[in-house]
Amino acid sequence: MDESDLQTVPVDNTYREVITLNGRDFQRYAVENGIYFAPVDEDEIDRLHYQHQLFNMVFENRLIFPPVPRPRRILECGSGSGAWAIEVAEQYPECEVIGLDIYPYPVPEDTPENVDFQVDDLNSPSTFPSNHFDLVNSRLMSGGIHVNRWTNYLSDLFRVLRPGGWCQMVEIYYNAQSDNGTLTANHALQVWSQSYLQSIQPYKDPRVALRLQTLMTQAGFVEVESRLLTLPLSGWSNDPRDREIGIMNRVNAHRTLSSLAMYPFSQGLGMSNIDIQLLVAQARAEADNPAFKAYFPVYVCIGRKPGSSRSHRHSEIPRSHTPSSSSKGGRQSDSRKRARQH
Repeated sequence: MDESDLQTVPVDNTYREVITLNGRDFQRYAVENGIYFAPVDEDEIDRLHYQHQLFNMVFENRLIFPPVPRPRRILECGSGSGAWAIEVAEQYPECEVIGLDIYPYPVPEDTPENVDFQVDDLNSPSTFPSNHFDLVNSRLMSGGIHVNRWTNYLSDLFRVLRPGGWCQMVEIYYNAQSDNGTLTANHALQVWSQSYLQSIQPYKDPRVALRLQTLMTQAGFVEVESRLLTLPLSGWSNDPRDREIGIMNRVNAHRTLSSLAMYPFSQGLGMSNIDIQLLVAQARAEADNPAFKAYFPVYVCIGRKPGSSRSHRHSEIPRSHTPSSSSKGGRQSDSRKRARQH
């Protein structure tokens, strides 16, 4: 029995239970405990796979941004559909890759042997040993981490990294912007954005993307780098590459506007299903309208844990391809055990 087996137990069926709201399935444990409010059904899994391919285009097929030439252990926080973890495991067959999520998403049959998907609540102190991973990938966790957990969450990521190990974080700020300033507070995209921020704010920090660099620095990371990218909601850009990204993201944006809104708008704001669908339809129309040049800001941040020998290869953190875009302003492991899926 290896070390990972000693730290895990079989998945409790409690984590597999779902509730249905307005035709979408949500993890009962997550919504009842205020952990996660997006669907976990087949439609959402398909969207997450598509979104991963979109990010591959945005990041020019770079899965790892900092210089980690020969990783031995990699942790992904919020693995979702498992697409990132599986691709990394295929790219580094000698590396142990662990994907962690609150929901036991179905594992594809052709999953590489060096990837292991586990179930745990990242709002609880990490149970992984200290100085263990070469890289931690945290992507789109603003909807899952509690508002008062972020400082300790970063401390946990710092602790489980080996000296010289890297952390990379990607967050979308779901506050629709206009490249030409034409979106106003009365437009549906802004109504959707402010409704989303308001609906999850008692539990989450939807603006955490703006302070990733500060959080990483406060946690003790060095060589911290941050980039602001723009994710066009449709193909409005004159730049050929951004236009291609926008065309691909149009499908994802349409589905995201519905997926992220359904539970918090209904249960948090008391909106009817008809009102939600109407707002989503109006927001989609504005996202498609090239006159608004609408986009979501994406923040990418990397940092290194001090110690060990550092690589001389430069990091490859992506840069924005939209000329007019600009920047805006540890605990030790406990006795709790993670759940293994297989």
